[in-house]
Amino acid sequence: MSSHGKLLHHRHHFHGHRREYLPVKPTGVPAFYFRRNCSHFSGLRLRNSGFVELNVGGISRLLLISKCGPDNLSPEWHPNHASEPPKEGTSLMTVLKGANSFLPQVVLASTVLALVYPPSFTWFTNRYYAPALGFLMFAVGVNSSEKDFLEAFRRPAAIFAGYIGQFVVKPLLGYLFGTVSMTIFGLPTSLAAGIMLTSCVSGAQLSNYATFLTDPQMAPLSIVMTSLSTATAVFVTPFLSLLLIGKKLPVDVKGMVSNILQIVVTPIATGLLLNRFFPKICNAIRPLLPLLSVFVTALCVGAPLAINVEAVMSPSGISVLLLVIAFHLSAFIAGFTLTGLVFHDLPDAKALQRTLSYETGMQSSLLALALANRFFQDPLVSIPPAISTVIMSLMGFSLVMLWARRKETAVQ
Repeated sequence: MSSHGKLLHHRHHFHGHRREYLPVKPTGVPAFYFRRNCSHFSGLRLRNSGFVELNVGGISRLLLISKCGPDNLSPEWHPNHASEPPKEGTSLMTVLKGANSFLPQVVLASTVLALVYPPSFTWFTNRYYAPALGFLMFAVGVNSSEKDFLEAFRRPAAIFAGYIGQFVVKPLLGYLFGTVSMTIFGLPTSLAAGIMLTSCVSGAQLSNYATFLTDPQMAPLSIVMTSLSTATAVFVTPFLSLLLIGKKLPVDVKGMVSNILQIVVTPIATGLLLNRFFPKICNAIRPLLPLLSVFVTALCVGAPLAINVEAVMSPSGISVLLLVIAFHLSAFIAGFTLTGLVFHDLPDAKALQRTLSYETGMQSSLLALALANRFFQDPLVSIPPAISTVIMSLMGFSLVMLWARRKETAVQ
């Protein structure tokens, strides 16, 4: 075999039998098993090589397939399984791709558990939420590089579109459904204010994680969008709340900047540095990250619901639930549709549509909940943000599962 992974003519005796290596890639062997930069060999079986016995025209021929990179070709590989992808992956991205098939079910289970037995999540208070989201961002950083983020900044049009979705499209939808809650459902003004307040806050870090699961190459762009909206929320959120609700909200600028550093900047930077300078450590911890990520996501969804379960289960809870579902559904659809209209000529238009759909449909409901508890005397204002925390997570990760399956079907 040459250093370019091509099979060459070679004859060698194995236990008295004459074997011949095929000079071309055999039919039925996936292309991804033929890699560049493979090691030279002399006909003996290498540590990372697999033997495949084929009978062509009655002549038994032995294929020595040398594989490089991840150890995803098992020794038991057979040509009949050529259409099957490798069963074992070493990258975080590969494992997370498998995790997204049951993540929505885990989120749903945590929601039910929070409603049935709130103490199972009430220990996970707000002080743990920032480190939890930081862990998810660390997982993204471990599987990314600084070049990915530099490339994201070269797409100012997409970043601007995400910002418009966050602070123009979504507040308009919040105002619409807040007005509907009063005029059609006859709900108190405080509940309408809670819906509008929810629509005025910045993007959610969970949208970055959802994007990472669906389109990993878009994760840096999603992170840039969310970070920008979070950084400017210290000015935009009070302005929008005054415009839509008529109440000026003093926002803790220092606290929000610290929040960005804890949740986004520091964890991602740590993951990037670890991935660049200590790749062996990254390879060691990657198998542990997927399960922990699913567990942390379940906590981030179940805890806010369990802590505010009484408000959610109040008499007005069902009406607010329907309105919040309609609000987030409209935001997801608007983000996807409007992006398709503007960026339909781009080669990665579909991936960008999914990314901006997450950015528009998911927001930092916990920030809205904190603002409602701190600056509004009426406790009803906190009900919509509490419900939104759960609904946006359920809908977002359901889309992760749906779009991931569609991508797999399209590849097949």
